[in-house]
Amino acid sequence: MPQKLVIILASTDPLSGEALSAPLFQASVAAGMNYHVEVVCTGTAAKLLRNGAAASIHLKPDEKRSVYDFIKEGHAAGVRFFCFSPGLDVCSLRKEDLIPECSGVIGAAHFIEEIMSGDCRVLTY
Repeated sequence: MPQKLVIILASTDPLSGEALSAPLFQASVAAGMNYHVEVVCTGTAAKLLRNGAAASIHLKPDEKRSVYDFIKEGHAAGVRFFCFSPGLDVCSLRKEDLIPECSGVIGAAHFIEEIMSGDCRVLTY
C-alpha cells in the first residue's frame, strides 16, 4: 500500500479559495492518517506560495480563516509544500519570496523520481 501522497496544483487557480479547498483538505486528512504528503505548486499555482498571497484568499466568503491558515494547519500536520522550479519563472518568484511553510524548490528529476518510486499516489488539480 502506498505510503506517500503527492498533490500537484498545476491548473488550479491560486486566487480561487473554492478551487483550493479540496486539495488542501485532502492533504491535511492524509497527513492526519500518517501518510507522507507533499503538495507541489507549479505554473501559476506557485503564486499561492508567495509571502502574503494566501493570507488574502478565503475558501468561501464567510470563512474567517484564510487559505494561509489552512496551509499552516496542513504544515503543522506534516504536509510538505514545494514549489516546482518552473513556477518560480512563470510567477516571477525568487526563493526568498516563498512562505516559511514551503519546504523548498524541486526540479523535474526529484519530481519524477518521487512519482515513479512505486510507493506513491498522485492527485492532480
